[in-house]
Amino acid sequence: MDALTATPAPGPASALSRAATSAPEATVLPTRRLASGAGDLWFALIARGAAWLVFLLLLGIALSMLWGGRQTFQTFGLHFLLSADWDDGKQRFGALIPIFGTLVSSGIAMLIAVPTSFGIAVFLAEVAPRFVRQPIAIAVELLAAVPSIVYGMWGLFFFAPFMAAHVEPWLIARVGPLPIFGPLFQGAPIGIGMLTAGIILAIMIIPFISSVMRDVFQAVPSSLRESAFALGATPWELIRRVTLPHTRTAVLGAIFLGLGRALGETMAVTFVIGNSFNFSKSLLAPGNSIASAIANEFAEAEGLHRSALLAIGFLLFVVTFVVLALAKLMLARLSRADGRAA
Repeated sequence: MDALTATPAPGPASALSRAATSAPEATVLPTRRLASGAGDLWFALIARGAAWLVFLLLLGIALSMLWGGRQTFQTFGLHFLLSADWDDGKQRFGALIPIFGTLVSSGIAMLIAVPTSFGIAVFLAEVAPRFVRQPIAIAVELLAAVPSIVYGMWGLFFFAPFMAAHVEPWLIARVGPLPIFGPLFQGAPIGIGMLTAGIILAIMIIPFISSVMRDVFQAVPSSLRESAFALGATPWELIRRVTLPHTRTAVLGAIFLGLGRALGETMAVTFVIGNSFNFSKSLLAPGNSIASAIANEFAEAEGLHRSALLAIGFLLFVVTFVVLALAKLMLARLSRADGRAA
């Protein structure tokens, strides 16, 4: 009975049927692998091409600006970087005044914007009640959506008269007589100048810096906050000992992002900086920047004048590239230091 009811040994027919049923699986799986491999290859090629496209565009812009300004560099050489002359009639050009104005106005903007942005970010991330955070955050972000030409018109017609009537007379009377910083605040209170341009730039870059700072402050793990408060830390000690060490790389990145925006701003600065090629150590005097000089004169320039404007455009590209490259090196060093500390 056991022999009659036992399962028969697999014969050739059953083996062939199993082979037939398993054959489609054996043919489908390699096909899927091949399709997946081809998709990965195309994805890698497209991603790599997009990355190289950005690099080639950057290189092409730099080389085209350098080629356009070659006549100026051949005519004046290194003296072009050190000369304060800018006279179209005499065909004498120098980049010192625009470079000086760009660096000074951006420096003023950073001195004002960095502490202000830090205060806004700390307030929104750590101090403000919940019903206040969102309206203020939206208001700050809306400042970033305002076009630069609107800032320039507001600065020219409203802010510059306010500076001339109230702020600059006070600075001339109170700070002007001081021995060290006094010369920076001497002159006529006309409202148009380097100080006004720096303040307008600060207002423009505050939304960018503060928004990034707020996001990285809110990204700090809640366990770190709770641990600090459990040990008796005050809100200021939490910021100083926990939040800033945890986010310092991102905070510096936000600061340099704002600096890059300030260096290249054009229209807002053109309205309020004064567009003068005369050198003055006073921040209240009119000045010029690279971007505003190009915006004012490029439409009517030709010959050597046009080449000089393209040359200072290339210098602006170089200055911005150097600043951002130094920022990347600093951030990389901080990241390595954080990794060793961990």
